[in-house]
Amino acid sequence: MTRTVTLEELPPLTDEQREEIRAAAKKPITFDEDCPELSPAMIKAFECSVAQRNRRMAPRKQA
Repeated sequence: MTRTVTLEELPPLTDEQREEIRAAAKKPITFDEDCPELSPAMIKAFECSVAQRNRRMAPRKQA
């Protein structure tokens, strides 16, 4: 089961937190046995599941 939590107001980031994010963005992605690189088939399956989720979550248009 997946639980989603939406935070309405987040505290502003500190300068230290901003710098940590910038430093992390510069590091290369490292794959290992706990987090293997996705195959093209796995990427396609993930994209399909995201599209299905987004269609379910899309707001209904009023006529």
